[in-house]
Amino acid sequence: MSKSRPHADTRLVKFLEKRILELRPRKSQIEIATDAGFINPNMLAMLKNGSSKLPLDRVAGLAKALECDAAYLFKLALEQLGGDTTAQSVEEIFGTVVTRNEVAWLLELRDASNHSDPSLTSKGRTALRGVFGK
Repeated sequence: MSKSRPHADTRLVKFLEKRILELRPRKSQIEIATDAGFINPNMLAMLKNGSSKLPLDRVAGLAKALECDAAYLFKLALEQLGGDTTAQSVEEIFGTVVTRNEVAWLLELRDASNHSDPSLTSKGRTALRGVFGK
């Protein structure tokens, strides 16, 4: 990690690189920065290369511009802001940050189980991990 890029190894930087690349056929990086409300379009480049942290008050606008889940982006920004301890503290106070995709999984689980509140068995855990190739 270089002094000029202290946040280069964060999950947020990796996510930004991937998401900006995915949007490239439809949106330029400058368009994403403008849509996010950054006055200086270079701010997105500085976030992407790890030289700046994502301010928490910019998460919602950037999530909209990136067409991604704001809760997930917020979690990544928290990790970048204060490391794992900050993210853990926020989760202790407010609960686990849940993304739209995770909510969809939860709703499907509830529907599939007829809202019976099933416990996670070793068989269920194995089946779920199998879905993700683990």
